[in-house]
Amino acid sequence: MSLVEKFGPHLPYLRRYARALTGSQESGDSYIRASLTALAEDPGQVSEDLPPRQALYRFFHAIWGTTGARLEKMDDGTVSPDARLQSLAPIERQAFLLTALEGFQLSEAATILDTTVEEVESLIAQAHRDIESTLKTKVLIIEDEPIIAADLESLVEELGHEVTGNATTHSEAVAMAKANPPGLVLCDIQLADNSSGIDAAHDILKEIDVPVIFITAFPERLLTGERPEPTYLIPKPFQENTVKAAIGQALFFHPSEKSVAAA
Repeated sequence: MSLVEKFGPHLPYLRRYARALTGSQESGDSYIRASLTALAEDPGQVSEDLPPRQALYRFFHAIWGTTGARLEKMDDGTVSPDARLQSLAPIERQAFLLTALEGFQLSEAATILDTTVEEVESLIAQAHRDIESTLKTKVLIIEDEPIIAADLESLVEELGHEVTGNATTHSEAVAMAKANPPGLVLCDIQLADNSSGIDAAHDILKEIDVPVIFITAFPERLLTGERPEPTYLIPKPFQENTVKAAIGQALFFHPSEKSVAAA
């Protein structure tokens, strides 16, 4: 079997990984080219005892690991998901990406990184802690039921975020957002005085670029196909872990203004 037949199907995924690992397409592709050049010169460097994809990633790490990667930020002053990954220590970033992005099992990642499963688990746990520390932000809750609002506030603070307030009406929500711009909004759609959380969220988004998570007992009102549908929609009654996961996803994949995200 030729090198192209053996490793060709895995190269697009390795390129994706290299870009995430290094923080830029240009840098990632440079490491891919260096790896392929070295591989062509001496194919025997790649282990024959491992599945091709796993062997290819292990070989790539031998090339990449000698220099590491640099932290890159977007020109407009925001922090991108790629940059958040770059804030991780290189070895933690590798363990996190190999398992979360590339789907390798812990044992496979350990082989690629030439370490133990226990060490990979420790690196991933530290990566999660480091990522969460970079995501701390201000959260506006828009919810007219006091018990639910209190539950959400407790959950948000448990994650290390600051709650700027709890609005119960459309006008109150917009006023709070303007007075103290949040980095995240948790929003019900049926508010006190029969006002709409949907309208409140739209008016807030006219003023600031912020991720919105809708938490509602009426998800069908947002899934009509008649307007842009929300990325994050959680039905009531909600599970705490579901809300926590949505908060993490919303903050991680939304470029965050440093002035807004700062507590």
